[in-house]
Amino acid sequence: MATTSFRIGAARLLARQWRQLHSTVSNHKSWNTGKVNHIAIACPDLDKATTLYRDVLKAKVSEKQAMPEQGVTIVFVELGDTKIELLHPLGEKSPIANFLEKNKNGGLHHICLEVVDNISAAMENIKSQKIRTITESPSIGAHGKPVIFLHPKDCNGVLIELEEV
Repeated sequence: MATTSFRIGAARLLARQWRQLHSTVSNHKSWNTGKVNHIAIACPDLDKATTLYRDVLKAKVSEKQAMPEQGVTIVFVELGDTKIELLHPLGEKSPIANFLEKNKNGGLHHICLEVVDNISAAMENIKSQKIRTITESPSIGAHGKPVIFLHPKDCNGVLIELEEV
């Protein structure tokens, strides 16, 4: 449990550092980074993870939601004002299956930061700073909003999802 608390704290610190970096950029189209939207955890056993958050930690958890276009099954967890996504692979070609091959016990998969107003401008600005994105254009994420993922090799080893709000 201490590891999860540490990872959540580290994710919040990374989000704060990201906002500070973003605030120093002066020549960009209008967009702003908001708060941490959620922390995503890859789980080899989704039922076991759901039980932990619901029964042991007394969190509010959703029903499982299959997202075939993203290759995942998701359970949303609410702990106060913090949101967690529990991710489980849906099919062998799932990016979560690849993650779990390397991390058998699961673990922190990504953090999601909110982008206020204009994810396309954010993507253009980010690419101009030599930060790679996983896809060439925004796609629709689990919350029905446009998202992009920033390559972890350019973000201190952390996969960052940006979601337009």
